[in-house]
Amino acid sequence: MAECRYLCSLNNIRVQLKVKAYIQQNKLLPDGVKVITGVSGGADSVALLHYLKEAGYECIAAHCNFHLRGEESNRDEEFVRDLCGRWDVPLEVIDFHTEKIAAEQKVSIEMAARELRYQWFEELRIQYKAEVIAVAHHKDDSVETFLLNLIRGTGIRGLSGMKPVNGKIIRPLLCVSRQEVEEYIEQNNLSFVHDSTNSETLYTRNKIRLEVLPLLQQFNPSIKETIIQTSCYLSDTAEVYFSEIEKQRRNLIHSVSGKTYISIPELKKSPFAQTILFELLSPFGFNSTVCAEIFESLDGLSGKQFFSTEYRLVKNREELIIDKKKEENEVSITIPSPEEKVRRPFYLSFDIIPAANFSIPKDKEIGCFDADKVRFPLTLRKWKIGDRFVPFGMKGSKKLSDYFSDRKFSLLQKEEANVLCSGNKIIWLIGERTDNRFRIDEQTTKILVIQYNANSTDL
Repeated sequence: MAECRYLCSLNNIRVQLKVKAYIQQNKLLPDGVKVITGVSGGADSVALLHYLKEAGYECIAAHCNFHLRGEESNRDEEFVRDLCGRWDVPLEVIDFHTEKIAAEQKVSIEMAARELRYQWFEELRIQYKAEVIAVAHHKDDSVETFLLNLIRGTGIRGLSGMKPVNGKIIRPLLCVSRQEVEEYIEQNNLSFVHDSTNSETLYTRNKIRLEVLPLLQQFNPSIKETIIQTSCYLSDTAEVYFSEIEKQRRNLIHSVSGKTYISIPELKKSPFAQTILFELLSPFGFNSTVCAEIFESLDGLSGKQFFSTEYRLVKNREELIIDKKKEENEVSITIPSPEEKVRRPFYLSFDIIPAANFSIPKDKEIGCFDADKVRFPLTLRKWKIGDRFVPFGMKGSKKLSDYFSDRKFSLLQKEEANVLCSGNKIIWLIGERTDNRFRIDEQTTKILVIQYNANSTDL
């Protein structure tokens, strides 16, 4: 019995020294700084708070009640309140209606909880003027994340493992295993609460921990260490990899008016085009499966669309065009007189000037019309199927849809086309072509000049 206590004591000291060396090696915490510490009430977070407190750091405990496990969630909160009271550690607690928020944001409950937690931690860090936010991830968490990302297909970024530092978030326990944390808990006689969902295989991470890893250990008893070593190797490899990806990004991508354009001909010059495309698109939320479909479409017809949670990608002739998803908007704007200005969704100004000595500018952003042929109020709206106008210089009318096809408009260009109408007649396909029925001629005495600026809404 005495020998067992001695070995446990040695293990406890070994864990403390390992964590201390890890903190120093990775420069996680200068001595004596203030730390926001995430405390769920589970063994990992209790061990983290105890270690940091004993090491002399000023901790502010932070507990999130996500209300996902009924009374068990409230039990966890009460445990953390009691623990921090006994340890004389300041505590902040917040309630989140996580399921409702996840549904509103159209994300998974796990993703919603993660975003809510870290956003609140950062608010606390600023409020308390703390140096960092400490969370209790350990080696086993990193192994599980590696396998989870491997399954999801997140690429080399996801296989690089958890980092000891990520912005203001630090992971002091990343050098120790779950077993070492449990030994630390036992040696220091620390109480904690069990999350009953940890034993359920409903969540993918739990399935990995409870089913996949034990199976892998049958083939390699040291599989966890093997994965950690592989992850570290890939982390170094990733530095070289992403340096090259960044060079490709600068060469292939440009952004204009909130849209991102990727050159298809330039992309196809690379022997690793599909890999580069994945890295260019993954920041926009496109997963590996969708990226593969996009790559296969590069030689296909224009107009095909692909979607991530927040973005849409359109395959155009020589480029891929990415923009934010938009809500359908059928709103029209009435311009009662030439004295008015339009500032949303873009800028329009109106002036009436004498026709004498006027020279029509060759600028698509300026529309010039015979003022006597135009009747206010004018209406600004999106174009609709069936719309017709008489393009300047022509006599017969033409469907806008046919005009777009003749001019090889992309899908995005068609969607963003706006028309300015006098009564039920289109006078201007804005920024593109005026209507011949409202042209300036020899009898014109007054000219309506309309200035359009797509990028200036606050002039």
